[in-house]
Amino acid sequence: MPVSSYIKEAMSSPGAGAIRKMFEEGIELKKTFGADNVFDFSIGNPDLEPPEEVLACAQRLSQCREQNFHGYMPNAGYSFAREAMAEKTQAEQGVSVGPECVVMSCGAAGALNCVFKAVVSPGDEVVVPAPFFAEYRQYVRNYGGTLVEVPAKEDFSLDVAAIASALTEKTAAVLINSPNNPTGRVYPAKDIQALAQALSLHAQRSGRTPYLVCDEPYRAIVYDGREVAPVFPAYSSSVIVTSFAKSLSLPGERLGYICVNPACPDKDELVSACIFATRVLGYVNAPAFFQRVIAETWNAKADYSLYRKRRDMLMEILDEAGIVHLVPEGAFYLWCKAPECFGGDDASFCGHLKNHLILAAPGSSFGGSGWIRLAYCVSALTIERSRKSFIEAMKALEESK
Repeated sequence: MPVSSYIKEAMSSPGAGAIRKMFEEGIELKKTFGADNVFDFSIGNPDLEPPEEVLACAQRLSQCREQNFHGYMPNAGYSFAREAMAEKTQAEQGVSVGPECVVMSCGAAGALNCVFKAVVSPGDEVVVPAPFFAEYRQYVRNYGGTLVEVPAKEDFSLDVAAIASALTEKTAAVLINSPNNPTGRVYPAKDIQALAQALSLHAQRSGRTPYLVCDEPYRAIVYDGREVAPVFPAYSSSVIVTSFAKSLSLPGERLGYICVNPACPDKDELVSACIFATRVLGYVNAPAFFQRVIAETWNAKADYSLYRKRRDMLMEILDEAGIVHLVPEGAFYLWCKAPECFGGDDASFCGHLKNHLILAAPGSSFGGSGWIRLAYCVSALTIERSRKSFIEAMKALEESK
């Protein structure tokens, strides 16, 4: 019996799973050439260990033999976990937030799927500035929606005017990601204010208020004194989705949450819809054990200066090799331009780098043709060892002209 036509089409599209595919190819290359000789910048898998406070808490809680310690809880999550996430969000957003606004989730991906299940009807649209995290297309399509891709400005900041022009009566939500994966851009408060004004004006004109969904798993990882602007004070119909995958180096534990703006006019209905979606999508509830861990350790201190040092190391190598790139303001990705000789074919540039045992993700997967993404959440030793390969890869292009 064949798989569904939708899944078959999605699996066979050029950008489908490109990042994971490169990551898995890297595993095979390491078997052939040795792990020290393959430089895998393909996937955002943090190599920093979780803070000691998190590990100690997990070790202590693992010894608990309390009855039903690992059992079901309300679909929205443990009350103490929701209270802790409300406290966290209140500190970040600068407005009063109660636990009734929070739904615990299976990572930020699970949170986004719950939100889109709750607000997207077949035929609806979700507007996103491009480039963006590659899976957004499928997350929206899962519920019969269409992702409307709006190119960012030349410097990859928000093009609010272009986003405003893309809004229609079908727009269920606008989705932003700051710090941005893959560009590393952090959207300043003035851009958030301008976007909020554009959404409010559209709501007045069309009679439909789009949600502003903010995907923020990299919020804590910013550089050079930057801060991620709060959205709750700017726009009432806003929703935060996030996780502890990047900030506390816990990607495999799948623990995140949804927080609906307490000022949202339909807050109670939206929260109830997200809780219902958690159940019917098969997540049932966020992982019980790590709800307990995170409730105690969400504010554990992590040393993100190591990412900044690695960013600077890799930028120095790319400059030496002659690869044009942005300067990341947050997250742990470098957004690099494919050389002109590739004519904007970023996949071919990734292939060329792979011939030199460098693994990168093609920008077209992120809605950013002509660019590639390098994830520098790898060891400093890996970055330094990659220097020779980057230089040789670019030298080979010069010699082939």
